[in-house]
Amino acid sequence: MNMFMALSVNIILSTCLILIAFWLPQLNLYNEKANPYECGFDQSSTARLPFSMKFFLVAITFLLFDLEIALLLPLPWAIQMYSINTMMLTAFILVSILALGLAYEWVQKGLEWTE
Repeated sequence: MNMFMALSVNIILSTCLILIAFWLPQLNLYNEKANPYECGFDQSSTARLPFSMKFFLVAITFLLFDLEIALLLPLPWAIQMYSINTMMLTAFILVSILALGLAYEWVQKGLEWTE
């Protein structure tokens, strides 16, 4: 009963906070507030600079493989567990999924920097 009560309070509280954070900034939106501020002067150019989508894809790929390293880092300690077969199977499945993702991105030419 206590677990259910704590879970329901957490869900209700987090939902309320998310809704407040979503709707509160949109209450007083007007033109001056939406423009970027440049020392009291009108903006000379757009504040949103375009960037290469290839850079974004390479950054996301880096984050995915960085996450792989973080997930595989405790592997030497997990080898000391009793069920080594389960641990090795889980690690193999994780590396296989990431290798398939890398192969897919390679085939789709997502790793090539030139367009």
